[in-house]
Amino acid sequence: MHLFWTGLLAAVAFLWILIAIELGRGIPSIPSLETCSPLPDDQCPSVSILVAARDEAEKLPAALETFLTLDYPRYEVVAVDDRSFDATGAILQAAAARDPRLKIVRIDALPAGWLGKLHALQRAYEQSAGEWLVFTDADVHFRPDLLRRALAAARQNTCEHLTLLGRAQMFNQGEKIAMSFFSLAFLMGIRPWRVRDFHSGAYAGVGAFQLMRRSAYEKIGTHRRLAMEVVDDMKLGKLAKLAGVRSCVGRAGDAVSVHWHAGITNMILGTTKNFFATTGFRTRVVALQLFGLAATFLVPLVAFPLAHGVARAFAAVGIALPLIALGGVCREFQISPLYALTYPIGALIFMWMLARSTIVTLCKGGIEWRGTFYPLDELKRGMI
Repeated sequence: MHLFWTGLLAAVAFLWILIAIELGRGIPSIPSLETCSPLPDDQCPSVSILVAARDEAEKLPAALETFLTLDYPRYEVVAVDDRSFDATGAILQAAAARDPRLKIVRIDALPAGWLGKLHALQRAYEQSAGEWLVFTDADVHFRPDLLRRALAAARQNTCEHLTLLGRAQMFNQGEKIAMSFFSLAFLMGIRPWRVRDFHSGAYAGVGAFQLMRRSAYEKIGTHRRLAMEVVDDMKLGKLAKLAGVRSCVGRAGDAVSVHWHAGITNMILGTTKNFFATTGFRTRVVALQLFGLAATFLVPLVAFPLAHGVARAFAAVGIALPLIALGGVCREFQISPLYALTYPIGALIFMWMLARSTIVTLCKGGIEWRGTFYPLDELKRGMI
């Protein structure tokens, strides 16, 4: 038994050394918008910002204000009111009366074979005219110089699909613990610095901001190819990679920001539809991920006070490197590096999110999203 635990701790320590090297090399190589000079007016192509909104009256006004006050000469905002029951429609109508750059599309019924958000984005695209398209959400905030810098980054990196990693707004300790760990897990799992490598299978997409040339979007088949795909933002990036579209990831800093969910409880509830879907609705993958999370983030911590000699040294490596990695995430998010000490709590929260999403989806036989139920069999058939 001693040999087993020593071997496990050695494997975890070696894995963390590899992860640390990958993160240390990869993260600095992700281009930052701050290094891109904003495009001058005569080099700015036309852009359409596409956003779907369903019952977003609370968050939409602030986000919409940032969309309509961008320092960019040629753009429009196409906002879809997707079967809202609250004041979303009235908010959009009032904004459109003040600003002709805002186009409104109203959807009253969801066709069969579509997830609501994806159908709304498809309709937004059909009403748009821009040479470049921006896909975003109704709770995201843009800095005024975002489009000029994003288009400059796309040109500088010769890409037709640009995903930006923005900044999560966090207002309490629970959000900071969960979001910092979630971001570290995203970086470890997705490895966004590899996306622009055609020889790598890595792909990425973030719902807060994806910029794509219109011709490239049409090449991948538009959102019709994603009609029943729950993890639509990531899979938009996958379709781009499969179609040979040049794709890359950039760091936006505070040029793109969003308050994802208010508090840990809402975060757990809000990820119920997503987390099991990220595994392809495969319980075996869920089990492997839960084991991997426990082994890499929890086992060294538990083993350290009990182990001796070389086993304790391996455990120390398995504790120190996650602290350093999460400390880097905290620095990027501009929160206290002391939150790196909370990574075991973040790991447990993340594991519960994944387990709960799996259990709820299997028990219900599908997911419920924005008031509509989607059977699991249909979701599996619609996966990319």
